[in-house]
Amino acid sequence: MNTLFRAHLRIARPTDNLSEVIKFYRDGLGFEVIGSFEDHDGFDGVMLGHPGLAYHLEFTHQRGHRVGKAPTTDNLLVFYLPDEAEWRLAVERMAAHGFEPEKPSNPYWDTKGKTFEDGDGYRVVLQRAAWM
Repeated sequence: MNTLFRAHLRIARPTDNLSEVIKFYRDGLGFEVIGSFEDHDGFDGVMLGHPGLAYHLEFTHQRGHRVGKAPTTDNLLVFYLPDEAEWRLAVERMAAHGFEPEKPSNPYWDTKGKTFEDGDGYRVVLQRAAWM
């Protein structure tokens, strides 16, 4: 068996707007802060996720260094929420925290989902559908 099938996945990326990004993923999307660090070799960072899940997100900021915005509006994380009530609650939570849907680059994501943009221009789709 491939050992990657049992691996925990960390999706990591740098940001110039650590506090804004934390607000988006923690407050808007409901992720929990599961770890953080300050001035670790010049880096500050936070890990967001949910205990027990096989993935989490990490955002880092290197002091004195700029990384800029997302290269395109089609850089996406997609969360599939097949239950309509749960999907609606997730969309309403984003709105309650001041995050309004954006028009996606690919119109497919508007058919059953809502797209939101974080402070770096990266986008998250809340898709009202099952993955498979």
